[in-house]
Amino acid sequence: MIRIAMLSKWHVHAAGYASQIQKAEDAAITCVWDDDAARGQAWARELAVDFEPDLDRLLAREDVDAVVVDTPTSDHARVMVAAARAGKHIFTEKALAPTLAECRQISAAIADNQVKFCISFPNLTTSLAQFARQAIDDGLLGRVHYFRMRTAHAGALMGWLPDYWYDVAKSGGGAMMDLGCHPMYTASYLLGKPARIASVFNTTCSPPPGEDNAVSVVEFANKAIAVLETSFVSPWSANCFELLGTEGAIVAVDGQVKYRSKKLAADGWIIPDKLPEATPMALRLWLDGISKGTPIPFGTREGEALTELLENAYRSHDSQSIVAID
Repeated sequence: MIRIAMLSKWHVHAAGYASQIQKAEDAAITCVWDDDAARGQAWARELAVDFEPDLDRLLAREDVDAVVVDTPTSDHARVMVAAARAGKHIFTEKALAPTLAECRQISAAIADNQVKFCISFPNLTTSLAQFARQAIDDGLLGRVHYFRMRTAHAGALMGWLPDYWYDVAKSGGGAMMDLGCHPMYTASYLLGKPARIASVFNTTCSPPPGEDNAVSVVEFANKAIAVLETSFVSPWSANCFELLGTEGAIVAVDGQVKYRSKKLAADGWIIPDKLPEATPMALRLWLDGISKGTPIPFGTREGEALTELLENAYRSHDSQSIVAID
């Protein structure tokens, strides 16, 4: 049995991770820590476990093998370095940290203490992501030159995001730092190493300074261009996915997928009868990595790559310039 401490309920996905653990046969929640004592105590009562107000004491507990980190993004480095040094396996909500320098501190602590680590990249577990990666690997698309992905919702417009979500000192940014992570890491998964980036962010309905409407354009080392879009103010957002190459294309809008390729006998667009099976969710992959030693695909390298894109996206917007990614 993997005994897990939940570190903060700050993130909106924290309750979902707790629910996944409660449903798992090989894991259990043993305690909660939160820098907001009232929030942590209430959650501990809800989960029927101990609340531990002192992080160091929690990390020293014998009934804690691993931690799930849902603290403010600004606290990730402090909390994860401490957890790694205490020998606890770590699952974290994205982003790994607001800066690449902090990510490297986390990565070093994890490597030095040989703990199992996973960052939540849910979009890469989907059938669409498996299908797109396989199509590229099989050469069905030829040379990929363009990718567009939009992930958006109306959380700010409809008022269901918590007020503290707009505190950029804690969150690290606005919509691009949150929802924008999904197009960012998906682009890296499909296209490889980024070379330069240009961003335009603005605020339409949210409290400043965090952006609620954002677009980044990334050129990758292979010359593919990705247009990555996100928003907190899109009630009728056609979340979309376009992957275009010299020999074929994959297009998906609101879950409806179609593709075509010059290398197939069929002429025109094809709606697949069945997509590849989705992989287990990231938290399940992490638990299996701890208990069975199976590979965990979303590690510190992938976490660093995401923050590198995010950090340069904000640098581009702030400087109103195209930024080279070294």
